[in-house]
Amino acid sequence: MRRSKKHLAVASAAALLIVVPAGVSANAWAQSNSNSEVASDGLALASGEPGMWVIDGISADQAQALLVDGVDVVDVDTDTAMIIADADEAEELRAEGWDIGFHDTVYKDVPPTAAQDQYYGGYRTAAAHEANLHNVANANPDLAQVFDIGDSWLKTQGQGGHDIWAICLTNIQPGDCERNPDSDKPRISIISQLHAREISTGEISWRFIDHLVAGYGSDPRVTDLLDSTEIWIVPIANPDGVDIVASGGNQPLLQRKNANTSYGNCTGTRIGVDLNRNHNFKWGGAGTNPCGETYQGPSAGSEPETQALESLFASIHPAQKGPGDNDPAPADARDVMISIHSFGEYIIHPWAWTTASAPNRTELRNLGLQMAQSNGYLVGTAAETVGYLAPGGTDDFAYGTLGVASYTFEVGPRWGQCGGFLPAYSCMDSQLWEPNRDALLTAAEAAAVPYQS
Repeated sequence: MRRSKKHLAVASAAALLIVVPAGVSANAWAQSNSNSEVASDGLALASGEPGMWVIDGISADQAQALLVDGVDVVDVDTDTAMIIADADEAEELRAEGWDIGFHDTVYKDVPPTAAQDQYYGGYRTAAAHEANLHNVANANPDLAQVFDIGDSWLKTQGQGGHDIWAICLTNIQPGDCERNPDSDKPRISIISQLHAREISTGEISWRFIDHLVAGYGSDPRVTDLLDSTEIWIVPIANPDGVDIVASGGNQPLLQRKNANTSYGNCTGTRIGVDLNRNHNFKWGGAGTNPCGETYQGPSAGSEPETQALESLFASIHPAQKGPGDNDPAPADARDVMISIHSFGEYIIHPWAWTTASAPNRTELRNLGLQMAQSNGYLVGTAAETVGYLAPGGTDDFAYGTLGVASYTFEVGPRWGQCGGFLPAYSCMDSQLWEPNRDALLTAAEAAAVPYQS
């Protein structure tokens, strides 16, 4: 039984995501910003269907305590929190004394799809992404090469699962696309769907791969880029989790973490470890409840998916930064890393583990602002954008251990047909891919000297 507002114990917590302007009540925010097809009180939700709700008059510490208690808190300001819950769960919170109002649907109105390798109107399964990488490499051997970088948790247990695949794209010359950090060409690495339910992110990587391959020889910008730079992409970094999401078909399951069932007595989409809190840099302090959405795992780098990414980064990016938190990457350091997530329309640069400034803050922000000229996103640290800290994250790992200029993209708006974790597939091209295409190209073009942008 969750604790009521009156008796809710205060837990230590960082501030979380800003979603509601100060002074605006939850119910007013819900009425002005909810999907027009759904009643503002959420009664139009089907039985058991998740919706997005806003709690008003809640502190960051109280929101963190709700998260520890098992509530799916996704965004929080100093006095508001956005959660995912069905109508019964929302009513339970209301009965406990919380001022809660309906915000938006999670599931959007999408056409059915009969394709076995698609779900929710057109999104591709993990198996479809894997097949696409091999098809691209087989059809373009001078431009693409695929790599098995590790195993998913289920595969390590002999329970099916997946290999985790990366693709290297460049005009391949001798020595190119090798797992050697001393490469002739600068590199950018891009990962997506680390959080499985953030389904638009894998599709953006799919489109970026296609854009690069199709544009070589015909698009001068793409041609120049692939002649000078290696682009490494992991389109599905959490394939077991994506399988769980896709199993819901037109109502995808909201699995965020990997599929590890070793910790806690968790059920449904509460199983697993948050792979974006599990890295070996500044691990700890993110979440110790195994059934919580930000569960950091039992130890740093405990998960095979995390190990696969860290091994990839160390094998393709040179180590260029000193060990101290205040040691900057040198001005001539190379390479960029982007971790694509959703939602919020942010470009986030280190640090994410602390509110203190990274030693290369000015240079990181400058490149972020250049990328934002294409997508219009807000640029800043985790505390300045989403408003919460994320120790053990991918961007801090790549920057903090290797000196790579690292970013997290939070793609897509917070509400509406094209917003949230599950935007309609019809939004992919014009609303999600096209605004980010040139931002990704700008990042890749800066890989030779990102700190001199």
